Amino acid sequence: MRKYSSLLSLALVCCCWSVQAEVFTSIGQMTDLIYTEKELVQSLKEYIKAEESKLDAVKSWANKLDVLTRASTLDPEGYLAHPVNAYKLMKRLNTEWSELESLVLQDPSDEFISNMTVHRQYFPDQEDEKGAAKALMRLQDTYKLDSESFARGKLPGMHHNAILTVDDCYDMGKTAYNEADYYHAVLWMQQALRQMDAEEEHVVSKADVLDYLSYSVYQMGDLSRAIELTRRLVAIDSSHQRAGGNLRYFEKLLSKQLNELNQEGQEPATEEPIQLGTYKRPNDYLPEREIYEALCRGEGVKMTTERRRRLYCRYHDGNRNPRLLLQPMKEEDEWDSPHIVRYLNALSDQEIEKIKELAKPRLARATVRDPITGVLTTANYRVSKSAWLEGEEDPVIERVNQRIEDITGLTTQTAELLQIANYGVGGQYEPHFDFSRKEEPDAFKTLGTGNRVATFLNYMSDVEAGGATVFPDFGAAIYPKKGTAVFWYNLFRSGEGDYRTRHAACPVLVGSKWVSNKWIHERGQEFRRPCGLTEVD
Repeated sequence: MRKYSSLLSLALVCCCWSVQAEVFTSIGQMTDLIYTEKELVQSLKEYIKAEESKLDAVKSWANKLDVLTRASTLDPEGYLAHPVNAYKLMKRLNTEWSELESLVLQDPSDEFISNMTVHRQYFPDQEDEKGAAKALMRLQDTYKLDSESFARGKLPGMHHNAILTVDDCYDMGKTAYNEADYYHAVLWMQQALRQMDAEEEHVVSKADVLDYLSYSVYQMGDLSRAIELTRRLVAIDSSHQRAGGNLRYFEKLLSKQLNELNQEGQEPATEEPIQLGTYKRPNDYLPEREIYEALCRGEGVKMTTERRRRLYCRYHDGNRNPRLLLQPMKEEDEWDSPHIVRYLNALSDQEIEKIKELAKPRLARATVRDPITGVLTTANYRVSKSAWLEGEEDPVIERVNQRIEDITGLTTQTAELLQIANYGVGGQYEPHFDFSRKEEPDAFKTLGTGNRVATFLNYMSDVEAGGATVFPDFGAAIYPKKGTAVFWYNLFRSGEGDYRTRHAACPVLVGSKWVSNKWIHERGQEFRRPCGLTEVD
């Protein structure tokens, strides 16, 4: 049965390759798949019931005819001497066997396959599966979670039990291996091997796991362990296509290294299991990777006692704005310099649900602006889906835009549309600037409204774990809280960019993160935020 299940799964995946859904980048859209899968399970149950009913009918026929043919073959002539038996034989072979043939040829799967065909266009594709696997690895790195924690579902804030099987861990490792990411290939192949050694059920062979693991360990520069694992592979499968050659090659390399170090004999292979931290994660393109990830974990936040004394909360009426006089906003300082404030009750639950309702059908993979061409494109360092909403589309959007204008005192007439973003599996946006820098002068040229002077960020959901907004330059971490909004200036009064505002959206570990952004531009602010000659907040 396992074999047929695997074949069915493979067939479904193959059918879906042609659809570039990028489903994994939005939890909001992924929730629809839960109900789709439930409907498919019900359809599958109905198919099984129809097959069982068909099989019961065939079994009944077989049992009845088995008894009859046993009696008839004992004395064929005597049996046919009875005219009724002769008639029934003719009838059975002319009519009833044809009816049985029709029954056997009936295909109860037609309705199930039809239902599958309807839903298949919304299925995730191979890129989604790969993207989700990479997202787990990203969470593993950012929050320093070992493979065992993931495999056993031991994540902070989790309310649903979810485990990874041996075959799941193997597939994770293979995804990393195919991307030449040997660091994560080692971690996940080791976890698959660990669960195999604990005699957990699996389809993949131990030889396959050891094959990938030994070569990945070699790529990480650990020759003695690669030799140990390859010897274990040879012991399991002495005729393995590559194992013998790899073993001789690894032993030759190790011998050469020991000779160069003037050491005699071979270093003993370590028996300690591979764990998170056994090997150093390779450096990548992001210079502040360690600082950024530490802030995401809540480490290295530079909120000192002295700084906290400079932070206040107050009622904010937008310089006696008529719409805020009777119900001023509750404003709290999140950071002193650069000044970042949080507004409580910036959005109601009803407004949030309406915004999500409007945005959800339009969600598409979030893009970034190419610093050279100014063209919007997707990027691996931004994993989310977004939609843009105009004020004319619904009174709620118009009301939100007006509220932002009232709170900030800045015009939103030249601002960008309200952007709604939903973060998917491990959803993140690595450190970036909201404003365009001198080396990218054409970033907002087509808009004709100048640079992004300020950012107004609404949090539209709570997040169980992860998902903080962090500022690596000065060590701040701001956590999502549904209905609140944070605001900061990206430019000094001189018009120069405030490079301290480089920030990031940490990967969502547990939960679904919804935000809405309003980027306010320079044009129209000349009398609302007058220019200055010095770089001050």
